[in-house]
Amino acid sequence: MQIPRLHHWVRTYRSAVALQERLRSLVRVEPLCPRPEIVAGVDVSYDKTGDLFYAGIVVMRKPGLEVIEEVTVVRRAAFPYIPGLLSFREGPAVLAAFRKVKTEPDAVIFDGQGLAHPRRFGLASHLGVWLDRPSVGCAKSRLIGEHPDVPDRVGAHVPLTTQSDTVGAVVRTRAGVKPVYVSPGTRIDIPGAVELVLSCCAGFRLPEPTRRAHALVNRARTAANV
Repeated sequence: MQIPRLHHWVRTYRSAVALQERLRSLVRVEPLCPRPEIVAGVDVSYDKTGDLFYAGIVVMRKPGLEVIEEVTVVRRAAFPYIPGLLSFREGPAVLAAFRKVKTEPDAVIFDGQGLAHPRRFGLASHLGVWLDRPSVGCAKSRLIGEHPDVPDRVGAHVPLTTQSDTVGAVVRTRAGVKPVYVSPGTRIDIPGAVELVLSCCAGFRLPEPTRRAHALVNRARTAANV
């Protein structure tokens, strides 16, 4: 993929927050049209004994969810782990992986947050804006917001809200297991984000693109440490 530069990567907490505040105006929350056929999933795995991490992308075709392409890269962390600033730690590696991707996706699902973020500019929003692709954050844990209980049936979802607005949805992708936290990154709205995640599920808690990306980076990390 050809990916134009959006900005230089900053190295301090204050500069990163200021950049999020400036760039969040580029986020577009809008209906997704047309429905995507090619969907990429993104995940990152960290080395348990050092500062290396592995970014992986799995590109799949709907509705059959067959794998088209898998890509990994290895990078050394150049930004500390700070909740709310994950894109500054993982973003350079993820973008390096996307530059290796040959099949451009219609939409991207990230293992992280989109609008469900203190400054409404999580990993899925930041990198979605950079890639100029419809993007969704599908996280395993909550960063902000409150929600009622989610009915225990596949496809059930409830709003994830703050005091001021609705930032996403809490979605039951598999009965009897914890739900996931879904929020728009950019170029998609909350109903579209929920529909995209559910359409990419195949009986597991995580949608297939990020589930397979998670397995891919864990394999790469394990192989590197053998």
